[in-house]
Amino acid sequence: MSKPVILSIDDDLSVLAAVERDLRQRYRPDYRVMKASSAAEGLAAARTLAARNVPVALFLVDQRMPGMTGIEFLREVKPLHPDSRRVLLTAYADTDVAIAGINDIALDHYLLKPWDPPEELLYPVIDDLLAEWRARVTPPFEGIRVLGSQWSPQSFVAKEFLSRNRVPYEWVDLDLDAPARVLAESLAGDLTRLPIVVFPDGTHLVAPAQVELAAKVGMQTHANRPFYDVVVIGGGPAGLANAVYAASEGLRTVIVETEAAGGQAGTSSMIENYLGFPAGVTGADLAQRASAQAKRFGAELLTGQAVVGIRREDPYRVVVLADGSELTTYTVIIATGMSARMLRVPGIEALQGVGVYYGAAMTEAARYRDRDVCVVGGANSAGQGALFFSRYVRKVTMLLRAPDLAPMMSQYLVDRIRATPNIEVIGNAEVAGVVGEGQLEAVTIKRRNSDQQQTISLSAMFIFIGVQPHTGAFAGLVERDDSDFILTGVDLPQEHGRPRGWPLSRAPYAFETNLPGVFAAGDVRSGANRRVAAAVGEGSAAVYSVHRYLKTV
Repeated sequence: MSKPVILSIDDDLSVLAAVERDLRQRYRPDYRVMKASSAAEGLAAARTLAARNVPVALFLVDQRMPGMTGIEFLREVKPLHPDSRRVLLTAYADTDVAIAGINDIALDHYLLKPWDPPEELLYPVIDDLLAEWRARVTPPFEGIRVLGSQWSPQSFVAKEFLSRNRVPYEWVDLDLDAPARVLAESLAGDLTRLPIVVFPDGTHLVAPAQVELAAKVGMQTHANRPFYDVVVIGGGPAGLANAVYAASEGLRTVIVETEAAGGQAGTSSMIENYLGFPAGVTGADLAQRASAQAKRFGAELLTGQAVVGIRREDPYRVVVLADGSELTTYTVIIATGMSARMLRVPGIEALQGVGVYYGAAMTEAARYRDRDVCVVGGANSAGQGALFFSRYVRKVTMLLRAPDLAPMMSQYLVDRIRATPNIEVIGNAEVAGVVGEGQLEAVTIKRRNSDQQQTISLSAMFIFIGVQPHTGAFAGLVERDDSDFILTGVDLPQEHGRPRGWPLSRAPYAFETNLPGVFAAGDVRSGANRRVAAAVGEGSAAVYSVHRYLKTV
C-alpha cells in the first residue's frame, strides 16, 4: 500500500513550515507529509491523490485563508476523501467558527495556534485521529480502476477487454460510489461518456478505444520490425499455433489480434476434452500459455488492432490496420475465426451489454449472483456457459431450437447439465422478444411447434446461437463460400481444370487461398472442423505450406 497522506494547508509560509516540520518529525515513517500554501493548491493536490487512489488520512487546514476559508476547503474535499480526519488550525477569535464546523462538516478537531510544545498540544490529538482512521479504513486498490455504470455497454466492453487480457483492475460502479462519482465528474466534466479508466499514476482515459487502452496498459500495439515472413491475423487457437511453429522455426512472425489472445475459445469457462489436460483447462489459461509460448520464440503480439485489408505488391503482401499503419510481409495467415451470430428480435439492441451478452461474458457472473438468467443455444459453448453460470446464479434456463441437447453437444456436457439441479432445458424454443427499460427484465419465448408464447422474468441473457466468420475485411480479395467462410486449396472454385483466377503454374498449397501467399486456417476456413484441437492442428499444419511458399520468393 502507498503511504497514506497527511496534507497541511496554510497561506502563512512560516506557520506552514512549522507544521510540516513537526508532522515530519513524528509521522514520516508511516505517512507521506505534504503541504500546500493556498486552498487552490490544496484542492488540486486532493484531486490528484483521489485520482491516484492514494488515501488522505488527515487534513490539517488553517481557517483564515484568502479566497476560501478552512471550513469551506474541508467541505470541498469531503466528497473526494470522505474517510479522512479533518482538523482546523484556528486563532482564539475563530473558535466559534470551529465549533460550528463540527456540526456543519463533521470537523474532527480544532487546534489553537501556536501548538508548542507539539508533544503536548499536537501529537496526542493527531495520534488519536490517525489511530481511529487506520482502524476504520480499508487499504485502497493500487492498480487500474474502471469507473463506470453497470448500465453502460461501453463500461462492459472495457471490463471484458481488461479481463480477457488478464490485466488486474478494480470495477467502481458510479451509481453506488458517491466519492468515485465526484472524482469521475472532476476528471471528465460529466458522465455522458463512460467508462473513465484511471491509472495508478493519476492519468485517465475517457471512453477509450481498445487500441488506446491496450497501449496505455503496456500491451504492444505497433510492430517492432519493418518486415515479416509471416503476419498472422487473429490470435485464436489456429493463429497462436501458427505463430508458435512459425517463430520456433526462425520465421519473423507477428500476430494481429483485435481483442484478446484466445479468440472465441478464450472465453470458454472450461475445455474438458482438449488433449493433455485430463482435468480440463479454461480457455483463458490455454490462450495465456500459447501466447507466452509464441512470444518466447520471438513472435510479436499486437493487441487492440484491427485489420481492414490486404494489399498485393508482389512479391510482398501488405496488411493494412485500422489506424492506418501497415505491415509488410511475404505471407499472411488469416485465422480470424468466428463470432456469435447476432440475435434479431425486437428491443434487443438497446440492451446489449446491459443484460444481453454474446458469449460467456464471465466478468458479469458475480453481478447476477442469486438471480435468474438464460443461455440461448445448444452447442458446446452454450453448455460450457450454462455450467459456468450455474455456479453463481439461482437458475439457468437453456433455450434450444432443437428438441434436446444431444444432437449438437458433446455427451460429457449433456450428462453434466442434466445432473445440475439449477439448470432447466427448454427445447423447441426460440426468443421472440425481450423486455426492459435500461436493463433486461424479461424474455418472451415462442414454441417452434405451436403458437404458444410465454414470458419469463430474467436478469440476463447469454447468447450462443451459432457463428459467423470474420471475413468482411477480405471480401473481394479471397474466394469465400455462400456463408462467407474462406475457400482454400482443392476447395477453390475451378475453371478449365484450375482454380479460378489462379496466376501460377503450380496448384495452391494446402490452406492457401486464391491469392498466392495468403493462407487461411481454423474456424474461418470453409470445411473446417469447429473444435479447438482441430484449429490448433490447422494452424500448425499451415506452417508447412508457408515454408513451401517462402522457397519460391
